[in-house]
Amino acid sequence: MNNTYYATEAEITCTGNDRVVTAEIDNFKFQDSLTAFIATNKIPMKWTGRVYVGNAHGMEFTTPGPKELAKAFSRRR
Repeated sequence: MNNTYYATEAEITCTGNDRVVTAEIDNFKFQDSLTAFIATNKIPMKWTGRVYVGNAHGMEFTTPGPKELAKAFSRRR
């Protein structure tokens, strides 16, 4: 059995100028929502079926989400 963990950072793309930056991720809910922080600016993002989309300061941002990290689960005896 594996427990699934997600990275605390993700690549965020501004759709207006195609710039890509690394943002910190908080409150991540798989295929539902996440909160991205870029230079202390909070960007709430919602799942659209393919990517997470959010708007802030008159710009639109997208991300596929944080990378999935798996950790093996084992019982000790």
